[in-house]
Amino acid sequence: MTVLVIVVPLVGAVVLLGLGRLLPRRVSDGLAAAAVVATCCLAVALLHRTGAGRVVAWMGGWRANGTHGVGIPLVADQAGAGLVVIAAVLTCAALVYGWRYFESVEGHYQVLILLFLAGMAGFALSGDLFDMFVFFELMGAVAYALTGYKIEDPGAVQGGLNFGVINSLGAYLTLVGIGLLYARTGQLGLAPIGAALRGHGADPLVLAGFVCTITGFLVKAALVPFHFWLADAHAVAPAPVCVLFSGIMVPLGLYGALRVYVVGFGGVLGAGDVRRTFLALGVATALVGAVMCLAQRNLKRMLAYSTIGHVGLFVMAAFLLTPDGLAGAAVYVAAHAGVKAGLFLTTGMLLNRYGTVDEHDLHGRARGTGFRVAFLAGAFGLAGLPPFGPGLGKALSEDALGAAGYGWSSAVFVLVSALTAGAVLRAALRVTFGVGPHPSHARRTGETSGAEEQEVDVPLRRVPVTMAAPAGVLIAAGMAAGMVPWFARAASRAAARFLDAGGYLAQVLHAAPARPVPASPHAFWTAGGVALGLVSAVLATGVALAAVHPAAVPRGLRRAAPALRPGFQVLRRAHSGHVGDYVAWLLLGVVVLAVGLIPALTW
Repeated sequence: MTVLVIVVPLVGAVVLLGLGRLLPRRVSDGLAAAAVVATCCLAVALLHRTGAGRVVAWMGGWRANGTHGVGIPLVADQAGAGLVVIAAVLTCAALVYGWRYFESVEGHYQVLILLFLAGMAGFALSGDLFDMFVFFELMGAVAYALTGYKIEDPGAVQGGLNFGVINSLGAYLTLVGIGLLYARTGQLGLAPIGAALRGHGADPLVLAGFVCTITGFLVKAALVPFHFWLADAHAVAPAPVCVLFSGIMVPLGLYGALRVYVVGFGGVLGAGDVRRTFLALGVATALVGAVMCLAQRNLKRMLAYSTIGHVGLFVMAAFLLTPDGLAGAAVYVAAHAGVKAGLFLTTGMLLNRYGTVDEHDLHGRARGTGFRVAFLAGAFGLAGLPPFGPGLGKALSEDALGAAGYGWSSAVFVLVSALTAGAVLRAALRVTFGVGPHPSHARRTGETSGAEEQEVDVPLRRVPVTMAAPAGVLIAAGMAAGMVPWFARAASRAAARFLDAGGYLAQVLHAAPARPVPASPHAFWTAGGVALGLVSAVLATGVALAAVHPAAVPRGLRRAAPALRPGFQVLRRAHSGHVGDYVAWLLLGVVVLAVGLIPALTW
């Protein structure tokens, strides 16, 4: 079953690649959807099996011999299988939504989507570091092609090029790190590497291997300062492709970095040093993403920067390296995936109905009930309003960080949630209600509009069900996650098993039985979480109203704005769109990460 989750989309892609030119469009769409649905069913069945413990499958029967092995293991636990389920669901939504897109695709779009799903599934389930890299590169190569799919559009080509260069450089560094680890341990499997490094000191070679290896994953996760490519890619990629980027590819990068640390380096690099380093990077990512999100008028860029801001919150909770923190991050990731994917699909409908995703150009034009409900639900979901899914993930994360002694982190969560949700709510008020005076069409220096070519041959006179239904279902699912107690408890058990590195090594290397793991009894809403969620929602509303009615803002606040403008202009100029600048930032990020982890060295 573990193998089939990867093989089914690969086989579907091969069939469509060979027959796509010969088959009618509806048949190609049907075959692709059948492959994705089959993968989703297999992933759900695998997730159910992992409830009793990890599922380990050795390719070709080449099992490990004690602490050494040359075989390739696939290791499924609840976290990995859960991510595959999310990937399959989002891929299905992207395919259904795309039935009215790209009239002359000849199966190419479907092939790329299926390959992307296979790469994501293989990456989430692989227990071998080199094969994680292989699936990572499969996912990356397909993502480059999907970003620049509209090859006749120069902007799409530039966005795909920036994406390709930055992510390829990150992948090269990952390959260097794998080489260093192989030189030190003689192993490529995560479990054998972890066994070889346990009990030994963290010397500079081990540290360099760890930093280089996870750099490629952190680039995919869009952690500051590795994040610059993300907004450029989202701005030009088709809307259903943005669903996969923000909804699952970014969380997979975070998952990869966590998996490598917990299994491979948890016994040699101190958790305290790793926690402090990633907590600082998480805060920086959250604040940069939130501020840049608020400054956008291009709706796709706005949602992309919102993703960056929330990634920072995910990192703060996940790299707390406790079951409660990781459970909060897991719930947050799953709920955010549904809400953000639905918002991207809704934005795609605006593009193909009105020919733009510019908030100013759309002022008062999209007054349909569906658009209003989608944007309002998405905005208040991102704000963390109880009792919805993103709010539950936010509350669990805040509680875990507070219990660990980082009570100040709640202020970061509230601020970032309020700014990102306030930006979306501001767009909802302007675009779907026509609130406030019509914004000026004059752009400030460095500001990007939402001018973009439509993704359908003929502008939509009305939104078809195949586009509206996936968006509505995804937003509803993301919101409903906060009202299901068993979902939070399942995330708690999955987090405890994920962090059980000893159990992972025992099952993979010695075929030991799975260890039972408990769920946290507090894995649901608390009074503090509800209160902070309400505060975030109220602040988000205030941010949105202040933006659409600036004259109503108190004079004291208006006087403070000019003092903040120079710092914001520096931040805006850093997001220059030039690939050379992004490469420099990436290399700086590698240095910062390495310096932050130097205290973990033992000689």
